[in-house]
Amino acid sequence: MQSLLKLIYPSQCLSCGTQVDSDAALCGVCWRDSPFICGSTCAKCGVALPGSAPGDSDALCDDCLTTARPWARGVSVMHYGATARRLILSLKHGDRQDLVEPLASWMLERARSLITPATVIVPVPIPRRRLASRRYNQAALLSQRIARMAGARGVPDALYRLRHTPPQEGLSRDARFALQRGAIAPQPGRRGAIHGRPVLLVDDVMTSGATLAAATEALRAGGASAVNVLTLARVAKDF
Repeated sequence: MQSLLKLIYPSQCLSCGTQVDSDAALCGVCWRDSPFICGSTCAKCGVALPGSAPGDSDALCDDCLTTARPWARGVSVMHYGATARRLILSLKHGDRQDLVEPLASWMLERARSLITPATVIVPVPIPRRRLASRRYNQAALLSQRIARMAGARGVPDALYRLRHTPPQEGLSRDARFALQRGAIAPQPGRRGAIHGRPVLLVDDVMTSGATLAAATEALRAGGASAVNVLTLARVAKDF
C-alpha cells in the first residue's frame, strides 16, 4: 500500500516541490542553498562565528556584544536566507502547516542540550489581529510539536500581547526595541506553569532580538527560573 501511495503521491521537496526520494526532505538544490548553522556559534543568538576558537561556548557575535540579552543562551538552526526564508514564509503566510513537523525536528535537534525534565516550552505570542487573520501562531505550532517530540511540557498560552504591534519590517534596531518594550506579559492563569521552572522560548526568526527580549522579560516577571531561546532562523548581515 505504501509503495502504491508513493507512486500516486511521490515525495516532494519541502521547499520547492521537486520530487525527492523521501518525505520531509530537501532536494539537492534547496539543500545546497540552505544556510544551516554549524561549527562555533554565538552563545546568545546562535549565529555562526567563523573566527571564534573551537569549543568557545561563551563567544558572542558583534550584535550580542553591543546589545544586552536578558536570556541565558540561544540557538538557531539556519541563517535567514534562500531556502530558510522560503520555508518560513510558506509556514507563516502560506498555510503550509505540513512544514511544522520537519522544521520542529530540526529545531529540537539543535536545542536538545537546553531541555531538561523540568523545562517548559513556550512560544512568542503574536498580536490578536494577526492571529485572527492568519488563524494560527507559527511559533506556537512549532513549540507544541517540539514539546511533544521532547516529552516536555508545552504551554502555548503562557504569554500574551498587551497591545497590538505592527510589523517590524523596515524599522531600525532602536525602533524595534521601543515598539516591543512592555508589549508582552505573562498570562495570569498560566503563572503557575512557569514559576520556578526553566523555559525554552521558541520563535521562527530572530532579527534584532527585540521581541525575544520582551518575551523573556515577561517570563522572568512570571517567575521563570531561567530562559533560553530557540529560533528556526537568525537574520545575519552576511545572509
